[in-house]
Amino acid sequence: MRYDPADSQLFVYNRSRLSAMLKPNSMAILDSNDLMPTNADGTLPWRQNSDLYYLSGIDQEESTLLLFPDAVEEIDREILFIKETSEHIAIWEGEKLSQQIATKLSGISNVQWNCQLDTVLERLTQQAEHIYLNANEHPRADMTVQTRDVRLLEKCQQNYPHHHHERLAPLMHQLRVTKHPLEIEMIQKACDITEAGFRRVLGFIGQGVGEWEIEAEFIHEFIKRQSTGFAYTPIIASGKNSCVLHYIKNNQRCQDGELLLMDVAAEYGNWNSDMTRTVPVNGKFSERQRAVYDAVLRVLRKCNDILRPGITPKDYQNQTIDFMEGELIELGLIDKDEAKQQDSSKPLVKKYFMHSTSHHLGLDVHDVCPPDEPYAPGMVLTIEPGIYIPDEKIGIRLENNVLIGEKENLDLMSNIPIEADEIETLMSQANTGS
Repeated sequence: MRYDPADSQLFVYNRSRLSAMLKPNSMAILDSNDLMPTNADGTLPWRQNSDLYYLSGIDQEESTLLLFPDAVEEIDREILFIKETSEHIAIWEGEKLSQQIATKLSGISNVQWNCQLDTVLERLTQQAEHIYLNANEHPRADMTVQTRDVRLLEKCQQNYPHHHHERLAPLMHQLRVTKHPLEIEMIQKACDITEAGFRRVLGFIGQGVGEWEIEAEFIHEFIKRQSTGFAYTPIIASGKNSCVLHYIKNNQRCQDGELLLMDVAAEYGNWNSDMTRTVPVNGKFSERQRAVYDAVLRVLRKCNDILRPGITPKDYQNQTIDFMEGELIELGLIDKDEAKQQDSSKPLVKKYFMHSTSHHLGLDVHDVCPPDEPYAPGMVLTIEPGIYIPDEKIGIRLENNVLIGEKENLDLMSNIPIEADEIETLMSQANTGS
């Protein structure tokens, strides 16, 4: 594999935590993601089911994990099923995981070929009372395409109707929301790769440069440093495009005097980073651009101050809106008297800042979490305030990733330039070759 995998003890630890949460005489089953088709005989780039990876460290399609902590025989308490290779597969696709390598990666001693799954299920369900089945229960999940997990769920419900079928997703959300130190190391690696990409493009940005060319510079640096690629579809948005929140066409040329908003980051070993920086195309902010930029940066720092253990997501967002209202008044975008008269939803602010300030980060960019759970030490979140003024072609968003600590937060992107003066200096040095 391209990346250096996490220590298998992380996955051993994760499985032990989940096992302790299951009801007595319970079995949990998780399946990998499908390899999705495109057109003719094409396929999309494949990515593992995050829950399966979290528990196994196995980064290969057609894999299934079965956990049965109360099984009569110890060998049956953790079973990993993987795709059996063949000479034909080796010639056309390359080697698949051997059972020995799968054990090394996962820490699971009982590794079987996936053709044995039905036989093992038939035998072990005789001992089980509860079957925990997984599904994507992210609040914004798109369920248009049926997943392998859902097909497995339907199969178990049909074949074993007298068992108690339980939801696994809420338990996985509770487990994954707090990061193990080994996970933090992987996220930090992704952040460091992102930093290298950002520093690379600062010397490349200029008038006439295509947004797509900047995207290419990022991916060059990411892959060179053992990343599989982008953590998400990159946003490279110049001029008026910077005011489009999910602009991903990246097909325009940068113009003198414009801003360039870059929401782009690397993943490493399936863990993600998530960065946004906004820079002047010509290397120098105008007075107005600098005023808006500094306002966004002040809000980011205030958000970091209040993103502390115990605060709820709702209270955190409401306080952020208050911070932003003050900055928008100072920028002349909101009238102070009108602000006092608006209702608690503050629509005047949302005209210029219409998205949430933070989300959890981990194996998914918008990582899973229990609903409305107060923030706590060990959680990793983004902080990404923004101000968007379409009439002025000014869209500025800044985003860092922070680990919530007991006493203070750790900014995992503290080495990535964010001060306006530093951005201008680095761009000037790059243009002069100094």
